[in-house]
Amino acid sequence: QPEFVKAEWLKPGAIVIDVGINNKDDSSDPRGYKLVGDVEFEEAKKVSSFITPVPGGVGPMTVAMLLQNSLNLARNSLGLPPLPMFNDLGSPVRNEG
Repeated sequence: QPEFVKAEWLKPGAIVIDVGINNKDDSSDPRGYKLVGDVEFEEAKKVSSFITPVPGGVGPMTVAMLLQNSLNLARNSLGLPPLPMFNDLGSPVRNEG
């Protein structure tokens, strides 16, 4: 539901990851609508310490993970191990499970 989550529902300093994508009527936009998330962005950004925008927030990460999973499936079909994941320092992360 467009902008369903209200800022007053958030704990101050919360990290908000908005994965929703909705059309909202907007006569000022040439398309007649704009894309919004499930979180009321303009108000929530005043309360949160970080908030992902819609569009452009989690989409690029979703694409990156789909590509990584596809590559690892291809590697698996050839008998190769999956690619390692890396932390923010560039060091491989050990996958114990």
